[in-house]
Amino acid sequence: MIDVKVQGDEGIIIVEPAGSLQAADFEKLAKEIDAFSADKGRLTGLIIHTKSFPGWDDFSAFLQHVNFIKAHHKRIQRIAVVTDSKLGEIGPSIATRFLSAELKHFPFDDFDEAKRWIQEAV
Repeated sequence: MIDVKVQGDEGIIIVEPAGSLQAADFEKLAKEIDAFSADKGRLTGLIIHTKSFPGWDDFSAFLQHVNFIKAHHKRIQRIAVVTDSKLGEIGPSIATRFLSAELKHFPFDDFDEAKRWIQEAV
């Protein structure tokens, strides 16, 4: 399950996983991004805020995650991965090869710094 907060006035969506990622989580997130994009265009940023990477509930959830990224990465200017997970440290260097969005890792406690970085994109 994930918690999704839309800060429409800033063009930012904040995602906070609360357990293993499920296919429905990516459907929920896609609806939020699609609604924002239809109304205001490209998001300034997406902040993924989690102490550690929760993993996927099953292979279907993993596939839904991949499909979500393919369908939505061009609608987001910057992505901040705010986590202490080792995957958060190495993931952005790999993912930037496949994404049009800028990606940057921040330690979990540096949420405010990550948000400032997102806001600088405006």
